[in-house]
Amino acid sequence: MTPTTSTTHTTSVPAQRGQFDRLRAATAGLEPPFGVIDLDAFDANALDLERRALGKPIRLASKSLRSRALMRRALDRPGFQGILGFTLPEALWLAEEFDDIVVGYPTADRTALRELAGDERFASRITLMVDSVEHLDLIDAATGPRNTRIRVCLELDAALRLAGGRLHLGPRRSPVHTPQEAAEFAREVVSRPGFELTGIMGYEGQIAGLGDNQPGSRLKRAVLRAMQRASAEELRERRDAAVEAVRAVTPLRFVNGGGTGSFETTTREDAVTELAAGSGLYGPGLFDFYRTFRPTPAAFFVLPVVRRPSAQIATLLGGGWVASGPLGKDRLPTLAWPPGLRVTATEAFGEVQTPLVGKPAQVLRIGDRVWLRHAKAGELCERVGELHLVGGGEVVETVPTYRGEGRHFL
Repeated sequence: MTPTTSTTHTTSVPAQRGQFDRLRAATAGLEPPFGVIDLDAFDANALDLERRALGKPIRLASKSLRSRALMRRALDRPGFQGILGFTLPEALWLAEEFDDIVVGYPTADRTALRELAGDERFASRITLMVDSVEHLDLIDAATGPRNTRIRVCLELDAALRLAGGRLHLGPRRSPVHTPQEAAEFAREVVSRPGFELTGIMGYEGQIAGLGDNQPGSRLKRAVLRAMQRASAEELRERRDAAVEAVRAVTPLRFVNGGGTGSFETTTREDAVTELAAGSGLYGPGLFDFYRTFRPTPAAFFVLPVVRRPSAQIATLLGGGWVASGPLGKDRLPTLAWPPGLRVTATEAFGEVQTPLVGKPAQVLRIGDRVWLRHAKAGELCERVGELHLVGGGEVVETVPTYRGEGRHFL
């Protein structure tokens, strides 16, 4: 293997020497692999999210943080309010401490549903996501006759549909797309005893989850930006009409929309009462390619050099912490420090080893550390049991991730 077989995979966010000098000095006594959160960057990102939200509250996406300590830190801020969870068992666990949890995805966990229905405190703190009569039937069948009222949130499909629905641009989530369908489903919910429809959610992943400044073809970027503009305008009108139609059936406590990547468009919708975000606090690799904002990288993992196969190559232990989603280079980790490192085309990021090339690889020695960033936010915490929080120039606290607390929800 030679440097000619390498492929570049680095961040578009320039590595900041001052940040890494501070982080490296603070963590010099730790044994890699380990995870690090730069609290200065985390807090700066939180402040920027609040600025971009234009006064609307931000519901914290738990799957993007997966650490209760860091969730507390965010929720202590004035701009953050409530949690957007990802499974009902997670919500039941979080409800021991936190209030106002909306489960962002439907559940088919009958045991968890029975636990929810059997506890007034849980039922008052947790809202389930639904988008079909089947969900209501499953909840009724799982819980049987009950005294508690189950709070539910209707998910509105936020994707852009063209050509009579033959072209679907966005995540495939809810079957409820039109204002008429939303009102019809709302009538079904309120007609059933034991349910309360409290909110509407719509996630415009085709805007929030796609950076509009990706490297490569200018034409592709132009097409993406045009699609996102058209989608934002179409969704603004349709969501407004859907909310109005549902409110004609029953009052709503909240209308949740967007994600870190779509604040600029979602927050300007009058119908939306709150936003959802979490990933922007960590600033993972997928957020390196947005024009309207750029979070400061705050979450890192550190791996040791354990081999020198040649004078040109330094090999890390592990490294294949690949993100979920469509296969592509954007799902791979980003080599953050030292700058100039590249993975090889034949091995890339491996399960147990990652050979690196580039000028810095020639001077790295066994035992040296390389700093990386995960492509997505919360998935980093499925790899480490704790996060070392660096404030100023020192580790101020070490906190558990969900995994560190023995919790695995997906």
